[in-house]
Amino acid sequence: MKLNSIYAPYGATKTRKRVGRGIGSGLGKFVKNNDPVPVYMEKGISALEVFMGALYSGGFYSLLNVGLPKMRLEQIINVLDVDYIVTDNEHLEDAKVFFPDKELILYEDLIKEEINDDLLNEIRKKKIDLDPVYANFTSGSTGVPKGVIVGNRSIIDFVDNFVDTFGIKDDDVIANQAPFDFDVSVKDIYPALKTGATLVIVPKELFSKPALLIDFLVDHKVTTMTWAVSALCLISTFHGLDYKVPTSVKRVMFSGEVMPMKHLKSWMEHLPNAMFVNLYGPTEITCNCTYFPIERQYEDSEKIPAGKAFPGRRVILVDEEGKQVTEPGVQGEICSAGESLANGYYKEPEQTAEKFVLYPVDGTEQRMYRTGDLGSYDEEGNIVFAGRKDF
Repeated sequence: MKLNSIYAPYGATKTRKRVGRGIGSGLGKFVKNNDPVPVYMEKGISALEVFMGALYSGGFYSLLNVGLPKMRLEQIINVLDVDYIVTDNEHLEDAKVFFPDKELILYEDLIKEEINDDLLNEIRKKKIDLDPVYANFTSGSTGVPKGVIVGNRSIIDFVDNFVDTFGIKDDDVIANQAPFDFDVSVKDIYPALKTGATLVIVPKELFSKPALLIDFLVDHKVTTMTWAVSALCLISTFHGLDYKVPTSVKRVMFSGEVMPMKHLKSWMEHLPNAMFVNLYGPTEITCNCTYFPIERQYEDSEKIPAGKAFPGRRVILVDEEGKQVTEPGVQGEICSAGESLANGYYKEPEQTAEKFVLYPVDGTEQRMYRTGDLGSYDEEGNIVFAGRKDF
């Protein structure tokens, strides 16, 4: 991965790798195997270095978004249940207010740590592919937010298929829009790590300045955008594409919301040679389980399908009686089995057992995640999203 951002304080990737190993050596003195490492920092290169350091230390990372209110942060910390938090000088005073009873470990101190190869090697010997990489927290709309734990194997399997499906290579430039506590960012960070592509982190203030945002995409020769629908619509609403077209863009992928047809039409008309893809999937299945390449203009009355399963996945519909739905037009709950399911919810075995169930898929009992979303098949076998089961 090559990193390119206005937040980048360091030079080459090798330097960053040394920083990650140094941070891992520092954290590894007290972080226990598979313990969380909460990170209270702004999204940026430094936060990525801490993420990698957390993994070197044997733990897993969880970003505490600096824009969250105190109560929400307290809920997350109560779930993670550790007595330390990594922060930086920029956010130290806020961290003292928000986390008065926690040990605050400074990024600026961690990057001065000497690499302890013996310690890192001993830590690595204990690791297996199911060990967690990160915890992202749900919105908490139904109560206390749940920490979704995603493991090494889930990320590796998904990213392998994601990169191959969409042809991402080392000469690509991936523009990160999503917050690092949102799993869309996984589709920016880990494809860049796998392929050696350049990752540029778009400064968040540009999302209130569409012309400057377009300039940023053009100046950095961005090729790949995996963005929220709302972020794409910000540009098209203010006619940013009429001001300037980022002609280097080859892929525009979106998820999480319904894409308004007039905005999609504007993007497709301005970038006629780009690939447009509708992605679907909740955090619990590691990013996405289905995708749909958009190859024509859609009318306002039409729905863009959620598509078909990524390789290694099995996505099915199940009715209220627990029977698999196979005929077109009949609604059922969207469920995903196969590769890349999350490990479950951190320290929530009952909720994990409720949502991650064993179910006979293709004649064999498999671990399957029940999304709570409704869908049906169209005549081509694509899943079409139809809303939430529980409203």
